[in-house]
Amino acid sequence: MDPVVADGAKVCLEMGSGGLLLLRWLPGVRIEVEDARAAMARVNEACQQERHAMLVDMTAVGSVSREARAVWSIPCSASRIALLGKSPVDRVLANFFLGVHVPPCPTRFFTSRSEAVDWLSAGA
Repeated sequence: MDPVVADGAKVCLEMGSGGLLLLRWLPGVRIEVEDARAAMARVNEACQQERHAMLVDMTAVGSVSREARAVWSIPCSASRIALLGKSPVDRVLANFFLGVHVPPCPTRFFTSRSEAVDWLSAGA
């Protein structure tokens, strides 16, 4: 699958080797509910009724609205989700989401891409 840029270039979605989805939010973006819904629709469309592990690169996202966080509690075609970040702000955003919302599938935060991919692969 070629990269698909969605929603005014705030996010890019790719299907990697072995069926791993990579959803990359651009640095500095403010994710609103419409952005979250559009991203999840793209994920479901790309999966075509199959479930896939998904790596969400949220490195340096500016902010996420409360309404957008709620969208990510709705089940989608992801079977496992690894949230990838680098900064303390990324960790705070991820931990806030995980502490307030019940993810629809196993979800963890990582600062290492290789550890995130290993965790996603272990659940396959």
